[in-house]
Amino acid sequence: MTTIDLDKAYMQSAINLAARGLGLTWPNPAVGCVIVRDDKVIARGWTQPGGRPHAESEALRRAGKKAGGSTVYVTLEPCAHQGTTPPCAKALIDANVRRVVIGIKDPDPRVNGAGIKMLQEAGILVDVGIEKNDAKLITGGFVKRQLEGRPLITLKLATSLDGRIACHSGDSKWVTGEIARKSGHLLRANHDGILVGAITAARDNPTLTCRLPGMLDSSPIRIIVDGGMRLPETNNLVVDAKKIPTWIFIIKKRTSENRKKAYANAGVEIIEIDSDEEGNPNLLKVVTFLGSRGLTRVLVEGGGVIAAALLKLGLVDEIFWYRASKIIGGDGLPAIGGLGIEKMRSAQCLEKISFDYVGDDIVERYRLVI
Repeated sequence: MTTIDLDKAYMQSAINLAARGLGLTWPNPAVGCVIVRDDKVIARGWTQPGGRPHAESEALRRAGKKAGGSTVYVTLEPCAHQGTTPPCAKALIDANVRRVVIGIKDPDPRVNGAGIKMLQEAGILVDVGIEKNDAKLITGGFVKRQLEGRPLITLKLATSLDGRIACHSGDSKWVTGEIARKSGHLLRANHDGILVGAITAARDNPTLTCRLPGMLDSSPIRIIVDGGMRLPETNNLVVDAKKIPTWIFIIKKRTSENRKKAYANAGVEIIEIDSDEEGNPNLLKVVTFLGSRGLTRVLVEGGGVIAAALLKLGLVDEIFWYRASKIIGGDGLPAIGGLGIEKMRSAQCLEKISFDYVGDDIVERYRLVI
């Protein structure tokens, strides 16, 4: 293999390691690191839960003195600022590594090229941009929060072939099969928060947890947009809020003090926001608040009204679309509400990222094209 081929292979390994931290490291990015010496991998590392230690620190700890003279592959530019721990760039310098290969630059203004400069001034060879598209994809939530002040928003849909999430009676259990549902639970674990609208929360009475063996603790923060405080106090999302962090967004001056007190006593965090011009919760304010709290990746699971509202505002970045080999018909409940599109040229355009079989169903991943 050529040097560039080896660089790409090792960087892909680092990207796979970074994926282990998704949903666990916010507000820090999920980063992967691979250390290679004499054409052999001597250590691997990834950002640990809570965001510390960083991937480079983990890999260097495991490599020990063998790190001297090595090549380090890291998905995101090593930090250059003093935080809870010393800068990763300095740690690499102190370890006497020979070369550092970086997926993408860090947009954090405290870094943004400073880590690269520090390494180069220490005489370390630096290459940037190896497998940059995949490195950006795995770090997309952190980048989105740094550049736009909000998390990356992923819309997850589980529908029939004709885009329905329930029959006209409201029955929705189950559109997709068991393997697809397990895949959906794993998707939850890869996000910091999971968001639903009040109608879906009240109708389905979900738990919004990661119900895979041993992964309940990986469940994301549960977020409900409920401007009118319609969610019953007996709903699962309220009842077990002391076990799983749960946030409810309500509209200012449209509240019941008794309901607020009941929610708070149950362990729900209540966040008051302004309404939009139509009197609905201002979703731009919602996602901006989530970014201010450090969330980098939020999964939206319903329903059709909130999905359409987010799409209209241009706030959906990715879609995971699970499709079952079923047809429900036009009187079924649509996955996405009306968008008011009158001309085909105004339709939302998507770029397909991947396609996979999940049991008898399929899942497609799309990126929204701006």
